[in-house]
Order: sequence, then C-alpha cells, then structure tokens
Amino acid sequence: MKILVLNGSPKKDKSDTMHITNAFLEGMNNAAPQSVKTIHVTEKRVEYCRGCFTCKRNGGTCVIDDDMRSILSDILDCDILLLNYPLYAYGMPAPLKAVIDRTMPLSSMAMTKVGDRYEHVGQADYSHIRYVMICGCGFPNSKHNFEPAVAQFELMFPCGHTIITVPESPMFNAPEAAPVTLPRLELIKQAGREYAETGKISDELMEKITSPMIPEDVYAAICNGNEPK
Repeated sequence: MKILVLNGSPKKDKSDTMHITNAFLEGMNNAAPQSVKTIHVTEKRVEYCRGCFTCKRNGGTCVIDDDMRSILSDILDCDILLLNYPLYAYGMPAPLKAVIDRTMPLSSMAMTKVGDRYEHVGQADYSHIRYVMICGCGFPNSKHNFEPAVAQFELMFPCGHTIITVPESPMFNAPEAAPVTLPRLELIKQAGREYAETGKISDELMEKITSPMIPEDVYAAICNGNEPK
C-alpha cells in the first residue's frame, strides 16, 4: 500500500507529532509491508493559491509552476494520504494549508449535490484514496482545541477518513517522559496495525490514544514551570 505523509510541522522529523505518525506507520508495517513517502512541506516551494480558477477550467493545470505539481502527482498515486501536523491556532500550519489550497486542480467548476451540501465535481480520479489526520497539541486535553481542525478535515475528506488527535504531545520529545509516552506509542502502533488490517480503529483503542497521558493539572503545572503537587 502506498502511503503519502504530508508533514506540516516546521520541525520536520523532530516534530512532536511525527513520533505519533511514525508509531502508527510502524504498526501498519507490522501488519504488512507498506510503501511510505514523507514530504516535509516546509522544504517545498508552494506558492499561495491565487483563486483564479484557471485550473478548474483548463482540465486541471495550475498557472503556478512550482513543487505543487509533483505533490499533486504523489497524491493521486497514493492509497492513503496522511496529514501530520501540530495544532496551530486551532488548525493546520500555514505551509500545509497552502498545499491543501493548491489541490484545486483536482476538481472542476461544476458542482453536484452530495447529501445536504454541494461539492465540486472531480477532474481526477481520487476515489481510491483513504485519508488519515494525525494531530498533536500542547494543551493538556482535547476539549475546545481540536474541534475546528477535525471539522475542517471531515469536510475536506467526507469519505474514508480516520482522525487521531493527541493532547500533551510535546512530551514525546521529552526523554524524561518516556514512562508515559512509550506505553502510548505502543497503543498507537496497535492502532496502526488495526487500521492496516481492518481499515479502522476500534472506539475503545481510540479513546485510550486520544486521552491525556498524565493528569491535566500536573501537565499544566510542568508547562508553567511549577513542581506538580
């Protein structure tokens, strides 16, 4: 299976969230060999979408000649598109958002009603792609933090999506937190294996993965430079 990882973190391989993604991919690979390509979007030259809609009228060719052309090719060639990113202002970092905005050539100006909303008709066949979002944040819980990013992802990819959100993710880059982060990464590996085998993650396992690793007040005290009581 071809997996394309779009890493939106400016920290690239050192991203807190990449620890989560790497564990998930390891779990998938334990189930069956996977072909993984990772693109650190901050290394690519991707200009902002100009909103000219030329791509939607000319068959899908953007007027901007930059790295997005090869990224679009990689997207269409993959079986799973995995967006890895830290939460920035309740959404994705700007470089990754620029990439998502530039996927406009995949659809036309024509619209069709799907359920209770309208969507653009595709100019390319991407019906085979499944979508995964892995997002970490530095807050001690998930409430009133991930909801905007989750809603956006669900609207962008209404079919075949899987979403993993993990609070307290900076602990993955803290060696002293290993007693709690390593067990969590093992759970994420288990999730990757489940996903590779069944195409989904059980609700029970997902609840364990997305819960705080240490008590919220203890985490907040550590972040504030205070000794936890």
